[in-house]
Amino acid sequence: MARGKKKKELTIEERLKQALVPIEEQPYSVPENWCWVYSPCIFDIEYGKGLSTKELKEDGYPVFGANGQIGFYSSYMFEKPQAIMSCRGAYSGTMNRSLPYSYVTSNSLIMKSKIQNVNMEYIYYLFSALNITSLISGTAQPQVTVQAFEKYPVPLIPLTEQQRIVDRIESLFAKLDEAKEKAQAVIDGFETRKAAILHKAFMGELTAQWREIHHIDLNNWKNVTLSDVCKVNPSKLNTKNFPDDLEVSFFPMSSLSEIYGAITDPQTRLLKEVRRGFTSFLEGDVVFAKITPCMENGKSAIIEKLVNDIGFGTTEFFVLRCGDKLFNRYLYHMIRSQSFRDQAKAVMAGAVGQQRVPKSFLEQYQINLPSTLEQKEIVRILDNILKTTQQAKEAAETVLDQIETMKKSILARAFRGELGTNDPSEESAAELLKQVL
Repeated sequence: MARGKKKKELTIEERLKQALVPIEEQPYSVPENWCWVYSPCIFDIEYGKGLSTKELKEDGYPVFGANGQIGFYSSYMFEKPQAIMSCRGAYSGTMNRSLPYSYVTSNSLIMKSKIQNVNMEYIYYLFSALNITSLISGTAQPQVTVQAFEKYPVPLIPLTEQQRIVDRIESLFAKLDEAKEKAQAVIDGFETRKAAILHKAFMGELTAQWREIHHIDLNNWKNVTLSDVCKVNPSKLNTKNFPDDLEVSFFPMSSLSEIYGAITDPQTRLLKEVRRGFTSFLEGDVVFAKITPCMENGKSAIIEKLVNDIGFGTTEFFVLRCGDKLFNRYLYHMIRSQSFRDQAKAVMAGAVGQQRVPKSFLEQYQINLPSTLEQKEIVRILDNILKTTQQAKEAAETVLDQIETMKKSILARAFRGELGTNDPSEESAAELLKQVL
């Protein structure tokens, strides 16, 4: 019986031609001593090993899943860190780095170079820079398969240039990370700074100089309960009996999540036509969320010129109507302070998740109250300081967004040869390709 003909072995030139990406399929131009190749030619891409969450341990070797470390296991797969890509779920296509002596689950792909002496960080940055969108399949459960890389082009770069790219990226990232750390510190310290400012306000520290100018002693502050100067949940008003030409202002709220401070967030105002009915509100009233977690988050507002077509009771919030000795905006700042919220939280009662602040807490709450004139001065100072503090936080948040954008730009430029690191006199990357073909 005649034997089949032995398959002819391809020459190195033929293998190069199969590995190199035609010009018309190359995503973008790269330096002349670089070349575009299909990823399976220079990378071994494989799935991690299956491991159920039940098998995870409290300690041991770190385990990496679809989005970073997920726990520990009794054994490891790799002694050295690996560049891994999430291949299942919402994080599909996201790059991560494993730690030394780690286990990688089948929710990640392990990206190994066939070329010797390739830096793992280089692989991580390379696939972080490339557009992975075309590799992702599935809708309900996005995924990236090994087969998707079959015709996926990647730039092949000379080894010495690879290291220069890594060094340049890390140098630039280090400066950005320093700026990011400072911006994050501003954001993280926002609530602490705000709490300190409010504490000073209600201890009389913000108006010390004002009192000195006006020859007012701090001892003139009076100890009162909130019920002495404010009605808690006043009787409902029948707006049907109001004159037709009287402007009635209602607070627009269909759920507790719509309680906002009109001063701090005027864009949340919802305007509707007024319909006569029953309401617990008057313009100038202060509303305060009494159910966790909204109370803990300081949800409160001042009723301003807002309208609504429905009147509400007081199931989820308190209505606080100030007397002539209490300025409503002073009260508004006070009930948003960390000190007030901590005390309110301590007395909450009810089922978990629906605990409420008792009305008696508000009625009996002790206030060291200055004159209305000083209250208004405190509010003026507070508004200015808190506005500046809020602006600083927003600026820091903008910086964080810009840093992430800049990092993406640096990665994109790095793998286009635009960071000024490439040496055109170096041997072509095609010589590297020949080593593995």
